[in-house]
Amino acid sequence: QVQLVESGGGLVQAGGSLRLSCTASGRTFTYYHMGWFRQALGQERAFVAGISRSGSGTSYADSVKGRFIISRDNAKNTVYLQMNSLKPEDSAVYYCARDVILGGPIRQRTTSYDDWGQGTQVTVSS
Repeated sequence: QVQLVESGGGLVQAGGSLRLSCTASGRTFTYYHMGWFRQALGQERAFVAGISRSGSGTSYADSVKGRFIISRDNAKNTVYLQMNSLKPEDSAVYYCARDVILGGPIRQRTTSYDDWGQGTQVTVSS
């Protein structure tokens, strides 16, 4: 099991930027793909971005392509989400999670992930 702690959320104006961090405990962090998801009030949790265990592969939801960048530093057991050109519709609680399966393609379904963090709130004002 991997314990995940997100940080970096906050209040930002539209057009601004934030960088989220997700730090993992445990030695197995580098074995797994990692994902960022978000959940707005009254909506289902949705995939935002994923990164392969090596960091060489990434995947993004269409709504954030070209604005968000996912990366990881395996030496620090940390995965990041750089969010640029933020929009009010990006407001949500952001979660990171670990893929339950070793290797394979980066997946986008919430049921493919486990060990969810507690989340960090991102609010974008217009």
